[in-house]
Formats: sequence, structure tokens, C-alpha cells
Amino acid sequence: MANLLELYKAVVGEDIIYELSQLARVLKGIKIVHINSTKVGGGVAEILSTMVQLTTSLGIETSWEVIEGSPEFFECTKQFHNAIQGYKSTILNPHHLKVYEDTNRSNADQFRAVIENADVVFVHDPQPAALISSFPNRKNKWVWRCHIDASDPNRATWKYLRNYIRQYDASIFSLVDFVQPMPHPIYLIPPSIDPLSEKNIELTPEQVQGVYSRFNIDPNRPVILQVSRFDSFKDPLGVIEAYSLAKKFKHGIQLVLAGGGAPDDPEGEKVLSAVKALAENDPDIHVLFLPSDSHRTINALQRAADIVLQKSLKEGFGLTVTEALWKGKCVIGGNCGGIRLQVINHHTGFVVNTPEGAAERIRFLLQTPHVMKEMGENGRRFVHDNFLTTRHLRDYLSLIISLIKPTNRRIEIHKIGLT
Repeated sequence: MANLLELYKAVVGEDIIYELSQLARVLKGIKIVHINSTKVGGGVAEILSTMVQLTTSLGIETSWEVIEGSPEFFECTKQFHNAIQGYKSTILNPHHLKVYEDTNRSNADQFRAVIENADVVFVHDPQPAALISSFPNRKNKWVWRCHIDASDPNRATWKYLRNYIRQYDASIFSLVDFVQPMPHPIYLIPPSIDPLSEKNIELTPEQVQGVYSRFNIDPNRPVILQVSRFDSFKDPLGVIEAYSLAKKFKHGIQLVLAGGGAPDDPEGEKVLSAVKALAENDPDIHVLFLPSDSHRTINALQRAADIVLQKSLKEGFGLTVTEALWKGKCVIGGNCGGIRLQVINHHTGFVVNTPEGAAERIRFLLQTPHVMKEMGENGRRFVHDNFLTTRHLRDYLSLIISLIKPTNRRIEIHKIGLT
């Protein structure tokens, strides 16, 4: 595993890796456990897959557990997710809340040995948030990590969940707009992508070109792409509307909507059906429901695209935006959440509020390829400097040090041999 760190030197530089090693040295002997709701599908699983490997490679014992539940449990937590992201009509169902609480208690019993043996417990998003109530005499540190847009939550739902979250030792949000008041320290840590993952590694021209024939896409006509789960917050219907408007001015463009589902998202099939129904009469709209392990395929699609969209209505961060920027693509994103942290208007892409706005930007970019190229170059540099996994790992290690070694006011990092 130590060789894994060597691979990142070529991307981020030797000094960054040395800094991580020095931070890890302060944490020698501690144990970390991450708990979330799925190991496949969605950005949280992708982040944890890399994070667990890297902390392990630094000599920090790290494990990853996944909460299990019934369809009723995930229906409840999907309602939590929607409510935190602003659905005002969400009504807390007493039966669902009992399912939620009982499921967390049963999972707590299953994870008890691992959790009690850990020094730091990271709990991700609402699904396992109630686990903490089963450990009233805990001696370790617990951190709740919110990956979603909590800027304007349904108040009743947030009040219910806050009763659990307030018991944690710290919370992490992706950006300041999402922060909700807590009686404990709050950390701002944006997510990141792994530049060495299957989704982000460099591909040969043949691998990129292979997606054209595989999905019947014409390589000689512009390709507009959105990659995301089929979720109403990702606004795939709005993407189709934007494409249809742009097509009136730029004939021959093609739209690819590529994504999949996740075990903890019971609404995906309904949204996918609506997308297919709207797209069925246009042969230039390609709706691709991909398996969760289609990382190289997504990588190739992003590299083959002329313009990448992420026209979300709510977005915790939007790793597909980061991925596209890393590949030098100009991104048109919804003016919301973590997209605004990445898509710097007129510099790395455009933020838009409506399908009409997205259509206008599509038309402009296709008419000015030099602007697309310049924005793509800006975007890759921006991701390199701010949103790679090594920065994310540094933030996590610093947070852990602040929690378990609060008397260490300063961490000395010395580089031997530098002149």
C-alpha cells in the first residue's frame, strides 16, 4: 500500500505527499471507521473508496462499514435527503421514524465491536446519523459528515435529525452556505476526486473513440453530456429541455444522459422512466443506464463530450463537475450548492438558472471553440489546486489531530534536504 502514495507524487508533487506523511506520523496508532449507506453508486462511496486506501497506506488503520436496512428504511432516509435539500412538503411519518430508529439500533449492535475499538468514527449523511444514540458511554470521537445541500432544510425534519447530530463531537459541511448551527466545532471540507481512479485516469484515443460506436453516437457531431444518478434534483428533464432549445439554433447536436442508481435511492427508477418517456421520439438523445462499475465508460464519455452539463437544482458538491473540469471540459452547471464552488462563471464554465440559460450557453460555446478550450484549461488547473483527494485527505487528518490531540497547537513539518 505504501507504493500507492508514490503514484500520487507524479500528479501533486513530492512535497504534498511528504506533508501527508508528517501529519499521519502524529496520528500513529489510531484507528478510524467510516460508516455510510452504500459501497457503490454516488460520490460518497467513491470518496470513501479512495480515502480508506490512502489512510491505510499512511499507516492509519481504517475500516469502512455500510448500514443495512429494509426498503422502508431507505424510503424514509430518501425523504430525509429531500427534506434537507429543501422539500417543504415532507411530513415525518411516525412509522417510518420508528423503522429508522430501530434500523440504526440493530446496525449499532452489528458494528459495536468495530466502533468501540475505533478512536474516530466518521458517520456520513442522515442514514446512519442515529447510530450515536446507541453509544451513550462512548470514549472515542464522532464526526458527522454532511455531503448534501443543507442550506434551507425542512425545519421539522432538520429538528428531528439535529437531536442526533448535536451529540457528535464535530460536523463537516462542504461549504459555508450549508452550515447549520451546532453546539460543537464545524469544519468546512469540500469533497474531491481521485486523479488515479478508473474514472479519472488518462485514456488512449482508442478508448475514448470506442464509446461512439458502442452507444451509436456520431463522432462528427457535437456531443452534450450530463453524467449523474437519475434523480429529480439533477434535473434531467430540464437538461432535455435545454438541449431541445439549443437544437433549434444548432442542428445536429446530440445529448447523452448517462448514469445509474444507488441501493439507498428508491426514486431512481421513477425518474429514469420519465426521462425515457420524454426522450423516446428523438434519436439524438441517448439515455444510458450504466452499471455502478462503469467507471472507464464514464471517463471515456466525459472525454468524448464537447460540453458537459450538470444542471442540478440542488447539489451538495457535484463530483461529476470536478471530473469534467479535470478532463479539460467546459462545464455548464446549475447555479446551486457546490457547483458554484467549482464553476467560476466565465472562467471555468457557466452557471445557469433555467433551461433557456443553459441552451444559450450551449449555443455560445459551440460557436466559440477557442473559449471552450480556454475554459477547459482553466478548469483543470482549478481542480488540481483545490479538489484532488490529497487535499481532502490533508483536511481530514488535520481535523482528526484537532479532535484527539487538542493540546497540539502547532504541527511542525520539516523537510530534510530542501535548499
